[in-house]
Amino acid sequence: MSDEEVRRVSDALDAIEQIADLEQRVKAKSQVMAAQAQRNKEWSQERDDLIRHLNTEEGLSYRQIAARLGVKLSTVQAVFRGYKGSGTTRPKVNEGGT
Repeated sequence: MSDEEVRRVSDALDAIEQIADLEQRVKAKSQVMAAQAQRNKEWSQERDDLIRHLNTEEGLSYRQIAARLGVKLSTVQAVFRGYKGSGTTRPKVNEGGT
């Protein structure tokens, strides 16, 4: 089920990359990127919540979580360090709201 859904999305993205007209291809890519920007925030939060649950409720180690979810160990570590974003200098998330 999940693998099929991922394949379908990947095929759709491949189809966009095959659009012959450069302007139309760039427009399509821009639309996809804009739509995905909000999803990235939501999907990341859902992933982070599950990572915390697997550690606190199921007692899994960071390595076990990474293997189970198919993510990098550094991704799991970043959740517990409170980092968001990417790059070599990621600011700490301000959890106090100020």
